[in-house]
Amino acid sequence: MTAARLGLWGGLALFAILLALPAPEGMPVDAWRTTALVLLMATWWMTQALPLTATALLPFLAFPMFGIMSANESAASYYSPILFLVLGGAIIALAIERTGLHRRLALAIVSKGGKTPAALLFAFMAATAILSLIVSNTATSLIMMPIAVAVLRAAQIKEGDTDGFPGALAMGIAFAASIGGLGTLVGSPTNAIAAGIIERSTGLHINFLTWAIYGLPVVLVSIPLAWWILLKVQKVRPADFDAEAARAGIGEASPWSVGEKRLVPLVLAVVLAWMAVPLISPYLAPDALTDGSVAILGALLLFIIPDGTGRAILNWDEANRAPWGVIMMFGGGLALAAGIGESGLASWLGTVLRPLAMVPAIIIALVLVAIVILITEFASNVATASGIIPVVGGLILATGVDPILLAIPAAFAASWGFMLPSGTGPNAIAWSTGHIALPRMLKAGFLLDLAGVPIMVGIVWAVAALVG
Repeated sequence: MTAARLGLWGGLALFAILLALPAPEGMPVDAWRTTALVLLMATWWMTQALPLTATALLPFLAFPMFGIMSANESAASYYSPILFLVLGGAIIALAIERTGLHRRLALAIVSKGGKTPAALLFAFMAATAILSLIVSNTATSLIMMPIAVAVLRAAQIKEGDTDGFPGALAMGIAFAASIGGLGTLVGSPTNAIAAGIIERSTGLHINFLTWAIYGLPVVLVSIPLAWWILLKVQKVRPADFDAEAARAGIGEASPWSVGEKRLVPLVLAVVLAWMAVPLISPYLAPDALTDGSVAILGALLLFIIPDGTGRAILNWDEANRAPWGVIMMFGGGLALAAGIGESGLASWLGTVLRPLAMVPAIIIALVLVAIVILITEFASNVATASGIIPVVGGLILATGVDPILLAIPAAFAASWGFMLPSGTGPNAIAWSTGHIALPRMLKAGFLLDLAGVPIMVGIVWAVAALVG
């Protein structure tokens, strides 16, 4: 029996058994029923028993039947303003892809790479991480990997060669895409999902600027570390690779198109506006301007600004490739978090976990991040964030710790999966090149996973101390 089938029937069996059993002493019946739903959804998400988006529809079905929320309330719980940040950011990323601006950025940075394999690897990883700040990590990998393969072919690297630089390059792009995606709210769908659930669960609003304050330092520290780990694990040596021939394979960028010239200032304006939202908002009506508002305005302008060929920079057929399924799954996570609160499960968790208040908060954060990293190695990042972050809300309520100190490291950890080809989209794309040996990926990923626990917790706690 496949994992999906086992997850399907095993999840249903667990759900039915829990509903048939009485609630533990002191737990409201509604909270017990919500627990059964949480475990069912977590099982289905982690085993992909159903499409992830299909599983996200369960709260709309279950909560009205349980009497926890009405159908209208359940439907409303699928909404958050961050949803429009995800949508607008995705449309802007599609415009970058459509005009070819992404490839120009990659070529510009990679062409400046040094004369050694180590320097070229770092150039690729830096370019990937920078691009992943705006474009989703999976899309960034799809952009960068063909360029990397072309470089390997130009250097006469054989297909299937996993030793030295080829394996390091394939893994480096995948790792850098995932790490770079942590830097901004739009870098990975997981980020926005986690931020929305954190707000629903704890009341803590995380805007673009706040996320970047914590995320960018993690990127700046982690990219050099991942580069160093790959050099050691893959045993990259200068004599193994002809960097000059490889750089010749990168090619030259074509002349700037009108569309690119008009898109660059728009993207810069959107990013600057995201940074300025916290500064401008106090002078406006409540919620008059949000990160989502800025993203949607930028997206709408793409359908108006001409690209110099008689059409707009983007049309709807091109924009319709936005990740609608991810947006719906985002809503499912929000609805689940709302049900956890309405049913009394969050309050009950807060009571049960209250003894943890005696444990140093830093220890709780380290253990929590380690658990989330372990889960995300076997489940999709989005599923991990949707299933785990709502529970973190109960932990925060129980311990009284500043939500930033637990929620943001846990959100980062949901995207920190590097060991398995199936762990993330970038990992799978890298594996498909045929240049990765699984034992080395396991070793490099394990080392990066271990290092990630203190890095994510340490940086968030340090930054919080500085800005707080």
